[in-house]
Amino acid sequence: MMPLSLRLALAALACSLGWPVAAAGARPNILVVITDQQSADAMSHRLGARFLHTPHIDSLAQRGVTFTRAYSANPICIPSRTAMLTGRYPHQTGVLSNDKVPFEPAAWPTIGTLFKQAGYATGYVGKWHLPYPVTNSASGFDYTANIRNNGADRGMTAAAEAFLRQPREQPFLLFTSFNNPHNICEWPRGQKLPDGAIGEPPPPEQCPPAPANLARQADEPDALSTVQDSYHASPQFPVGNFDANRWRQYRWAYYRMIEKVDAGIGEVLALLESTGQARNTVIVFTSDHGDCQGAHGWNQKTVFYEESSRVPFIVCAPDSAAAGRDSTQLVQTGIDLLPTLCDFAGIRWPEDLPGMSRRAAAEGRAGTDERKFVVTSNHLTQGVPLPGGKFMPAGRMLRTAHYKYCVYDRGTQRESLVDLERDPGEMINLATDPAHSAILNEHRAAILDWSRKHGDRGFPYIAPASTARS
Repeated sequence: MMPLSLRLALAALACSLGWPVAAAGARPNILVVITDQQSADAMSHRLGARFLHTPHIDSLAQRGVTFTRAYSANPICIPSRTAMLTGRYPHQTGVLSNDKVPFEPAAWPTIGTLFKQAGYATGYVGKWHLPYPVTNSASGFDYTANIRNNGADRGMTAAAEAFLRQPREQPFLLFTSFNNPHNICEWPRGQKLPDGAIGEPPPPEQCPPAPANLARQADEPDALSTVQDSYHASPQFPVGNFDANRWRQYRWAYYRMIEKVDAGIGEVLALLESTGQARNTVIVFTSDHGDCQGAHGWNQKTVFYEESSRVPFIVCAPDSAAAGRDSTQLVQTGIDLLPTLCDFAGIRWPEDLPGMSRRAAAEGRAGTDERKFVVTSNHLTQGVPLPGGKFMPAGRMLRTAHYKYCVYDRGTQRESLVDLERDPGEMINLATDPAHSAILNEHRAAILDWSRKHGDRGFPYIAPASTARS
């Protein structure tokens, strides 16, 4: 943390130059930092610094609370980002994949609109990948810059600086949306990396270890097997023949991309300090989804495995009594981000939103975590034709304190149940184990009740055995 004397000197300099400086007791500024395709633990404060060094993200963890059980609304770009901006489940907005779908922006007001109406200056820079047109009336953001769907990172600092240095009296909400480590999508295909080269990988023995869960899950659902076989027959996902050594080099490349984006985050944080606004700014760091990095033989995203669906979520509240701590509260970033930020800003959010504020935990205050589970959805497609036809099964995931339950809309074997306490690599599907039938039925009942409460009635859930129709 920068010494107080230096912060005061910088604040005085900012005043003399006409830069915005928050008054004591003012509503806080909000800075949201989003990366693309970064798994929850892919930071050096989680993995150690031997193979990955992320000092700027680590600094956020030191001054904030890291929610270690946070999950994406849907582990692919557009559904996840739409959920975060609207606070709605993907099945509610109809945005369940990266494919174009009928979408009426006016029907789903964004966090930008809520903050703008509450008197905040609103800005969004970087990767967009949203179904909203980039206009103030549609997105709620007064200031947009460097808006792209890929290759955005090299223009991020200048775009953020132009917003942060604007003279203003009101507080601000700024989204800084980075593209990396999304470049890992291009890397296995040997394509030019949109955000700059990273060099050639060293020999495998000098790279990070291969994941321990390289093998497929035992008795995995049919949908996963079918889609993975089709993916590996496509030039879009040329990893079907990767051995452990090649996956080690893949992880080396992935970590280099994370280090590149960490450097960009550091530049934005330095701007916040130099303009005298850091002291009164709530910072949230997250990602839209993760990357499998070889887990169960997968690269990229869309699946419910931890590497793909679990995301970083760090909330830095000024003067938090819980700074540097971890929280095991279950978080679903798509529905929880909006109420959390509104809570910090003193903004009333719509009563029908399904999410919960995490402000109390972020500030180290006593609060009741009423949530017993989170639900994530997916649609196993990335918008490209695959060999054998465009087979696009949909799925739902229920994450409870100890278990993860998944169900898909097609296949003979449609379910999986994993004990994440004993099997964090998700290697064994307990759904077919009679000894776990009671736990399986509990999870079936819980997600079925959730679906009725939140209007997800078009999905073919499996009822508990005691109430299943004959």
